[in-house]
Amino acid sequence: MTVYNFSAGPAVLPKPVLEMAQKEMLDYRGSGMSVMELSHRSSEFDEIIKAAELRLRELMAIPDNYKVLFLQGGASLQFSMIPLNLAKKSKKAYYIVGGSWGKKAYTEAVKLSKTIDFDPQLLASSEDTVYNHIPTFDSKTIDKEAAYVHLTTNNTIEGTTIYDLPDTNGVPIVADMSSNILAVRYRVADFGMIYAGAQKNIGPAGVTIVIIRDDLLNDTPVLSSMLDYRIQADNGSLYNTPPTYGIYIARLVFDYVASLGGVDAMETKNVEKATLLYDFIDKSEFYSNPVSVKADRSICNIPFVTPSDELDKLFNKEALEHDFKNIKGHRSVGGMRASIYNAFPLEGVQELVAFMKAFEERNKG
Repeated sequence: MTVYNFSAGPAVLPKPVLEMAQKEMLDYRGSGMSVMELSHRSSEFDEIIKAAELRLRELMAIPDNYKVLFLQGGASLQFSMIPLNLAKKSKKAYYIVGGSWGKKAYTEAVKLSKTIDFDPQLLASSEDTVYNHIPTFDSKTIDKEAAYVHLTTNNTIEGTTIYDLPDTNGVPIVADMSSNILAVRYRVADFGMIYAGAQKNIGPAGVTIVIIRDDLLNDTPVLSSMLDYRIQADNGSLYNTPPTYGIYIARLVFDYVASLGGVDAMETKNVEKATLLYDFIDKSEFYSNPVSVKADRSICNIPFVTPSDELDKLFNKEALEHDFKNIKGHRSVGGMRASIYNAFPLEGVQELVAFMKAFEERNKG
């Protein structure tokens, strides 16, 4: 039995990574201890976290004037950490809301503005069309002195992506890259800061990657030391005990991606998988993809629907019986969603397309 896990996160991990973790579970490289038992101050873990950072720097071509942090709290905690840290000198920041997670980031910023001197502004939103495209805006409306412009590179729920970064009038871009980090090539130097929850393309839930340009680190203390990027950077992500096992798995995933040719090779594979599924959907008169602008379509998360809610429910029921796990769409939008991240195999997409063809034949009017 082959199970295909279409979960949007926590998501499928590379089998070689899981096999290596299994092999090293009881004895990490002759230490006599599991990674879960290693002190975060030990030489063994020091090697793990440094190797993880070095490999990530290689994969993403991260410039030397950026810090790489391994934090906790998920990407959602960053919704608060970002304004607390970055809106010190300039109190204004802009938010591009192209999906549910972008809206949550903006909502948290507005909430925070009621307790600190901070002015978050909604720059653009596609909420009125249920986020079926990436919203656009006039860059001339952006105050050059603003602290940052926040965006989400890939909208996991709605299946849209920003591939070409917008003109932000010279203001640093802060990006939530949780669901397409290492899956699509971006130039890190085009961002002031990138952050990503690990549970889609990097590893298990519990680790948050932050890549931040040196000049955006604070000179003045933040509300809490745990929420202060400079303190975290000065302590090498070891201000408190980090999620050691999650960082270990991330290190193995980074090595795995490198062994396959790096981010560019992963993007090529992801485009191949996504194209196979999109081409089938576009040729079908039974299935449809809700994204209105094809250039905005995600290659990581592909939502689709049948002609009715009843058929959607039947599809999800039969898909589960066929060992297609977690293909049901997000509760806020319904339908189905195929999340086909880096570790998801091409064979799984081929099997899905075959299943979709058969389901259509059985149920078309």
